[in-house]
Amino acid sequence: MASQGERGVPRILGKLENSIKSGNYYEAHQMYRTLYFRYLGQEKYDDLYQMLYNGSILFLEHDQQISGADLAKLLVDVLVQAGETDVVNWSPKLCNIFSKIDQSNPERETFMSNVIKWSAKDSPRGNPYLHQCIAEIYWKEKNYSQSRYHYMLSNDGKSCAKMLIEHHVKHGYRSELDLFITQAVLQFLSLKNLETANEAFETYVTLHPWIKRNKTPFCEPLLNFLSFMLTVIDKNNFGSFLTLCELYEIALKKDPSYADMIERVGQVFFGIKQREERNQGGLFGNLMDMLRMRSRDRDSDSDDDSAFGTSSSSRISSRVLDNTDLD
Repeated sequence: MASQGERGVPRILGKLENSIKSGNYYEAHQMYRTLYFRYLGQEKYDDLYQMLYNGSILFLEHDQQISGADLAKLLVDVLVQAGETDVVNWSPKLCNIFSKIDQSNPERETFMSNVIKWSAKDSPRGNPYLHQCIAEIYWKEKNYSQSRYHYMLSNDGKSCAKMLIEHHVKHGYRSELDLFITQAVLQFLSLKNLETANEAFETYVTLHPWIKRNKTPFCEPLLNFLSFMLTVIDKNNFGSFLTLCELYEIALKKDPSYADMIERVGQVFFGIKQREERNQGGLFGNLMDMLRMRSRDRDSDSDDDSAFGTSSSSRISSRVLDNTDLD
């Protein structure tokens, strides 16, 4: 049988809801904060969750941005203090609040920053599912830059690719068709998220209306590079990784940021050590140096390939690499 206190919570919440609907915003906000401190002291976390979530939504739906954002921040504080860890359950609710906070409200980003920090117990950059939910909201708002940022930290390559396609078709040039997906795939790979990188690439080349075919050889050199790169990483073939960088060096220089990302990919998948100083040829010059050193080492020591987890015969076929249609 429910206690008197438990029976009283819905009644109190009902009164607060009526106060908001009647326009008594200040009084309602003060009562919410009073109950917050009371329930927190009594460790009534479930009541606090319900009260703060519902109150925040009500205020925001009545365009009371300051009050709604205030209760939203208190809700995150309670999640932290209570040791709540169910990020999957809470992500849609917290993102629902986020979507209702006005984009011009400076508390919006503070709120979401706190939410990400709360979710980061098992994922240092924040829970991937939470980032997926945030990315979807930014996508609906047509904030492609922020949507892309959060998709990079999610495991939803399919939705990321669809967003990139929309962004490119609406705001990009045809000549940039391969650039949109190249940076995304390299970033997924630099985070050692091979599965999501594959999903994003396959979805992009399959659904993009301006791509004539969805498998190699593509008309765009960088799409061929990505297709081969994903295969090379999956097979743990370090020699072919270096060969690819050499073959597509000119195409990869279209964006200066690719060099750093490819270096990071080499570090996380093949154990390449970061060099304190690069030669005058930059990253690609360093990769070519490694390729030449690797060839010399292989000639002098046939066991050297095992150090990279690959056999000397495991390399991209000459038919694929020499296909003039790729360039």
